[in-house]
Amino acid sequence: MLRKTVAVVAAVAALATLPLQIAARLAVTPVEAVVATPPMGYNDWNAFGCDVDDRLIRETADAMVANGMVAAGYEYVNIDDCWSLPERRDGRLVADPAKFPDGIKPLADYLHRRGLKLGIYGDAGTLTCAGYPGSLGHEQVDADTWASWGVDYLKYDNCHNSSDGSRADFVRRYTAMSSALRLSGRPIVLSLCEWGQSQPWTWASGVGQLWRTTGDIADTWDSLRSIIAQNAPLSRYAGPGAFNDPDMLEVGNGGMTDTEYRTHMIMWAMMAAPLIAGADLRALTPSTLALLTDPGLIAIDQDRLGLQATVLSDTGGRLVLDKPLSDGDHAIAFYNPTDTAASMGVRLTATGLAAAPGYRIRDLTTAAESPATPTLEATVPPHGTAVFRITPLKGPT
Repeated sequence: MLRKTVAVVAAVAALATLPLQIAARLAVTPVEAVVATPPMGYNDWNAFGCDVDDRLIRETADAMVANGMVAAGYEYVNIDDCWSLPERRDGRLVADPAKFPDGIKPLADYLHRRGLKLGIYGDAGTLTCAGYPGSLGHEQVDADTWASWGVDYLKYDNCHNSSDGSRADFVRRYTAMSSALRLSGRPIVLSLCEWGQSQPWTWASGVGQLWRTTGDIADTWDSLRSIIAQNAPLSRYAGPGAFNDPDMLEVGNGGMTDTEYRTHMIMWAMMAAPLIAGADLRALTPSTLALLTDPGLIAIDQDRLGLQATVLSDTGGRLVLDKPLSDGDHAIAFYNPTDTAASMGVRLTATGLAAAPGYRIRDLTTAAESPATPTLEATVPPHGTAVFRITPLKGPT
């Protein structure tokens, strides 16, 4: 995990380079330092729903080690809803013994020995979305319970919330769990999952480390396109330890084409989104595994600046995006959500690239390199995305 360690140290220095409106809001605490770059991992919900148990989580962890996902940077294995008994015992949450016969702590210990971290699911309401006990009014006892089990990450949902719908109520409910986690004595990442209802990007930095900006993703092109349209304009709210979350990856679940799944992965990388895989990692095809572990895309997502790409232009939904990287490079993406191929381009002077005698362009799809012309251009297929890494050169080449 050397890459993550370096990223944590570098994140503090990187704050000085952030736009003032972001730097003024961010205070890197031990929890935020753990996720100075977007979290990478797995969640069982997209592929399995409520069919989660100890065996699935252990086998998934083993698969991540064996197939190279851990080496690529994936580290969280997150249990979603349906893990607990339907009622508390002595006021505490208890893992369903039919699903987790040894409880959660031995499972966390197993993951930790494998170099992984454990995530769990809770809800800022009286019940979870599947009808299990929620944490509203039980924040500290639940945070202490999870900490005692060795939990590292909490996905905190928003069902059965008894809310009056006001932003003040959303802030209160999520701040209560944030405070409880910090008092638990264990650095537990808080992933707010209130579906973007109260515009959490405007208030959740310092409460959690990532916040959902949209409703739940589905394994369809229409869902993916809608979520990108909602999340892409929010770049000014993201920074190290504070990430817009457009939901988990559907890559590999079978509902979209290879082109659409590649758009999914590229756009999540450009948007500095968490990379939380949602397919059955024990049965990935070689092409799906290659996409999930694509080193060029992961490098963009995990760049230590932690910045989300800005939208340079939007022409009928076709986006040109620019993401600054810590070594002075920029990632430029052309996203085409339409049903016809599109010729897209941008003048390099219109991007955030530093002035230089020349530039080197690397196409992250083909790995081809070329010198830059004044305008970067590409023909992008329907539902496709082209992405380039551009390096300013110190002298003519």
